This record gives sequence, C-alpha cells and structure tokens, in this order.
Amino acid sequence: MFRQPDSILAWIPSCSYLFLDSDGEEKRHHPSMSRYSLHNLLDWMYGGVDPSFAGNGGPECAAFLSGQQRLLESLVFLSVGVVEILLSLWKLRQLHLRELEGHLLQQPQTKQESLGKNVLLVVLCLIFGLEVGFKFATRTVIYLLNPCHVVTMMQIFLLACPPCRIAMILFRLQMHMLNGALLALLFPVVNTRLLPFEMEIYYIQHVMLYVVPIYLLRKGGIYTPEPLCNFWWALLSTGFMFVYHFSILQILGLVTEVNLNNMLCPAVSDPFYGRWYRIWASGHQTVMTMTHGKLVILLFYSAVPIFKCSMDLLRLPSKKID
Repeated sequence: MFRQPDSILAWIPSCSYLFLDSDGEEKRHHPSMSRYSLHNLLDWMYGGVDPSFAGNGGPECAAFLSGQQRLLESLVFLSVGVVEILLSLWKLRQLHLRELEGHLLQQPQTKQESLGKNVLLVVLCLIFGLEVGFKFATRTVIYLLNPCHVVTMMQIFLLACPPCRIAMILFRLQMHMLNGALLALLFPVVNTRLLPFEMEIYYIQHVMLYVVPIYLLRKGGIYTPEPLCNFWWALLSTGFMFVYHFSILQILGLVTEVNLNNMLCPAVSDPFYGRWYRIWASGHQTVMTMTHGKLVILLFYSAVPIFKCSMDLLRLPSKKID
C-alpha cells in the first residue's frame, strides 16, 4: 500500500468531544460501528490500488507533471470546456427546441417496452454488476468514475427509461462519448486485472458500449441522432469531457494519488508517452469526439439497407420452392 487513507483523515479535525459522557470520559463505540468508519470507506474506495503496476498511481505518478504545468493546462482546458458547453447549449436551444417536441409527439402514448430492450437491459446490468463486484473485491471502487463506466450507467438509464426529453439528450450525448470504448479496445490496460474473468468482463463491457447505441438507433423515434452536418452535440460532449477530466477526475486523482483515466500520468500503452501527453490526448480526443459518433451513425445507416437486401435475397429461394 503506497498511501493509507490516514493521509486524508489527518486533515479532518477530531470530534471526540462529542462522545463524552457526564464524567467527561469518552464513550466506547460498539465494535460493529467501526466497520462503517470513514477510514474503512476510503479503504474500499482506493485502498487496493497498487502503485507497483505502471500507470496505476502513487507518488511518482502524481509527480509526473510539475504543479505549474498541471495548473496551466487545467486552466486552459477548463476554460475551453466551459466555452464549448455554453456555446453548444446556446445553439442547440435555438435549433432543436422544435425537433425535441416533434420527436416526443411521435412516441406512442402507451408504454410498450419491447422484449429485446428488456433483455439487453438485463444483460448490461449483469455485466456492469460483475464489474462493480470486481471493484469492491479489489477495493478499487474509485475506478467506477472513469468515463466508460459513466457511459455504461447512462446506457442503463436509456434502456430503463421510457422515451422522454432527457432520454433524447442523454442518447445524443453518449453517442459522442464512445471514443473511449474504441481506445480501450485498441490500447487495453489490463495489467491490473488479475481475478478470474475480470479481463473478459473488461472487453465485454466495452463491446456492449457499441451494442446498446446500435440497438437504440434501430428503434428510432426519440433515439434518432442529429443530422450528420450538425456538430453541436459533439461539441457539447467534448466540453463536458474537458470539465469532467480536468476538475473531478484530476482533483480526486491528486488527493488519492490514483491515476483516474490517466490524468496524473500516461498509461503504459500511450503512444504519446511524455511530458506533453495530456496536450496530445486533448487534441486527438477532441478530433475523435467530433468525428467518431458521426462515423458510427454513418456506418449504421449505410449497413441497414445492405442488411435488408441480404435478408431479402435469402428469402427468395424459399419463396420459389413454395
């Protein structure tokens, strides 16, 4: 263990005076209550993170970048992210208010959930439940804050939620957050996955990140993407990613010395390993966020006619025999 949760608890003032009895002596807590102490909670969160694995965390990983460079990069990309969010929201409010209402009006009044959607929801919940179980077993629950897990939770919500305005917004946002799944499959970081089937669940979960959007695209209606020439939803997703990484993930990473989504130091498989790896990552991930979701949508709508023609050709021989 490279750092104990005591390092954080040291900053919390003692409150023992709250547990004094009438004689001024401190009361003894029931042994069962100690299991729910803040110390144990933090141990569940990140106590199992092992710095001996490269790119996992630790003091050396936290000191990979100087404080001045880290602060400057954070200010720049947080500013860029906020500007992207505000600009995108302003444009989308102008362009898509009528479109949102139109799609909502097209939905049937009765709540009819298809069997395929329910089955896919159960499968995704089982897969993500296993992943959460692995995180608790290895005491690395903090890794559930990584973007791919957040997108998985968004997709679970989309499968469980009836068609509505929030579902449409989340669907379009997550369509432009799938680039992380592609990178996870191309450059997998599995050197810390040592439990049985833990590596297999890693690949299955990231493949499911593509299965769910393709299924929802097939359903249409509220799950209809924006036009290919419209990049405001992609820009909004990029802004959210910048703010999420350079605020929440980076702050928690510095406090716990856990390398959340490589915000402290580069991954072992990073092709841009070096001092400027976050600059490179911000550049190529912006390009991927702006284009990857569009490519998925384009490939889907290109493959649907081909699939239908293939199915029609397969049915022709059976019709002639009859």
